[in-house]
Amino acid sequence: MNVLFKAHSGLRYLVLVVGLLAVVYFVSGLVSKRPADKKVRILGSSFAGLLDTQILLGLVLLGSGWPFQPMLWGHLSLMLLAAVLAHVLLVVNRRRPQPGFLLPLIGVGGALLLISLGILAIGRGVFGSTPIPS
Repeated sequence: MNVLFKAHSGLRYLVLVVGLLAVVYFVSGLVSKRPADKKVRILGSSFAGLLDTQILLGLVLLGSGWPFQPMLWGHLSLMLLAAVLAHVLLVVNRRRPQPGFLLPLIGVGGALLLISLGILAIGRGVFGSTPIPS
């Protein structure tokens, strides 16, 4: 279980880095008013895929006998909401006749905010890594 926890905790950094890179790219696209390109889809899909993997690891961790604490309800709810927000807005943007930067920015930026709140919900810092006491 400790390996699962470390994988779940460590993957968080990759999710955050890819999310921040995507936000920077989306903001630069909005500011420069250039048309959205293939990188919007690649960055959005990479972020969503990593977030899905992170959620899957968390669910496996819970299912493997990790002690469930009531504070995990807020964590789990916010993380699932983050994934839904990111997926929905990325899909809506992709299906538009002229995809843009705004919906992916709201989706990924909003997801990053929800992820940060979800981490704080378990009493941890966004960049800290200590196990939840059992």
